[in-house]
Amino acid sequence: MYAASGVLSVHTERGTSVVPANRVAWIPAGSTHHHRAHGDTDMRIVFLPPSLARLAPARPAVFLASGLVREVLLTLTGTRHFDRGARARLHRVLVDELREAPEQPTQLPEPRDDRLRAVARIVDDNPADSSPLAALGQRVGAGARTLSRLFHDELGMTFYEWRTQLRICHALVLLAEGHDTTRVAHACGWANPSSFIAAFTAIVGTTPGRHRRLYIDRERSPGRRHE
Repeated sequence: MYAASGVLSVHTERGTSVVPANRVAWIPAGSTHHHRAHGDTDMRIVFLPPSLARLAPARPAVFLASGLVREVLLTLTGTRHFDRGARARLHRVLVDELREAPEQPTQLPEPRDDRLRAVARIVDDNPADSSPLAALGQRVGAGARTLSRLFHDELGMTFYEWRTQLRICHALVLLAEGHDTTRVAHACGWANPSSFIAAFTAIVGTTPGRHRRLYIDRERSPGRRHE
């Protein structure tokens, strides 16, 4: 699954991954999932035959989309007709590229503990809320030390790392909906745009402005033609 422009959120049993246009999501056969497009999203889906799907991970994954991966996906989902042999060769190139690509998920693991779920709902409903973990714990009936341990044991990250991931996921959606960087920064809990830009770049791999120019504004410009 690939967003040639815009942003996808892909929900699996492993959690929620937000997939901007420089990522590609892989969903193995038999994996329960659903997805949602945010903003003006151009979604492309490619199905692989079992012989090639076996070479991909046996679990859902999100990879960095190289320029070649992007062009292959656009070609396979475009208007040009390919015979079976040509399509098979393109599929093989796609799988070879994905096997070499680094996994770069923008993922929010799904908490299992009821107390973590309650904290997650509070922060997800208002990502601008900068309450410390102790204050959130008072609202859900758990101590900060207990919640910290649960975040580490269940999700493999600290609360602050998890909250940053959640905020970046919200930021990607807001950018896809056309909001400017300053508004997105404040809506997602950053006191100033420069701190937001640094956090966004560290996780997404590009600045919010460049992300908009490459994958959102460009696709909306008049006369834009599908590859």
